[in-house]
Amino acid sequence: MNINCIAIDDEPLALDIIKDYCSKVTFLNLMKTFDNAIESIEYIRSNKVDLIFLDIQMEELTGIQLLNALKHRPFVIFTTAYERYAIQGFELDVVDYMLKPISFERFIKGVNKVCERMQLDTGEGKPENGKAKTSEASFFFVKTETRMERIENNDVLYVEGMGDYWRIVTKTRRIMTLMNARKLEEVLHEPQLKSATSIFRSVKPTTKSFLTWWSGRNWREGRDT
Repeated sequence: MNINCIAIDDEPLALDIIKDYCSKVTFLNLMKTFDNAIESIEYIRSNKVDLIFLDIQMEELTGIQLLNALKHRPFVIFTTAYERYAIQGFELDVVDYMLKPISFERFIKGVNKVCERMQLDTGEGKPENGKAKTSEASFFFVKTETRMERIENNDVLYVEGMGDYWRIVTKTRRIMTLMNARKLEEVLHEPQLKSATSIFRSVKPTTKSFLTWWSGRNWREGRDT
């Protein structure tokens, strides 16, 4: 799933930060940035925009006024230095409300919410009776040296310990990450990852301690020399 997004903010530094963050997330396609909301209106109407990173306090037209002017709204994440607009954001059904300065981790959390909302809207999060089921992400993120990588749960084959690194092997690629071992184990214990079969962790150059998935929750530990 690729997400076409734009960013609207009258602060050049804020736009630079969004540009940098988007460049580190493989499925985010930052189509264009705007330093005022008025110029963005026609672009939003004429292009397929899935997500707007939107500042609130801007001259001529505020972010809230922009949303009220749009007949068909993309998903919206407010990026603002002010807490006082949170209630209005809730009323406008924005996906997230991020306070500046925005960390990369907080940015990823907001983007993750958009992914989950998009899955629900496309029917991936609905059972046969049409009612939305409890959100259970079908993917997770890991940090590499240069960016955040999204990994689909069903694609995971196994994980190998490579010194201080972990190599996550999927059906189509191999990804190196410095993720903490405990955090990685928490991610891999999620019930939606039941399709994963074996997780390998190197202990010594000639010895491998292996962890095998069991019922999606428990681990059996053995040794392969």
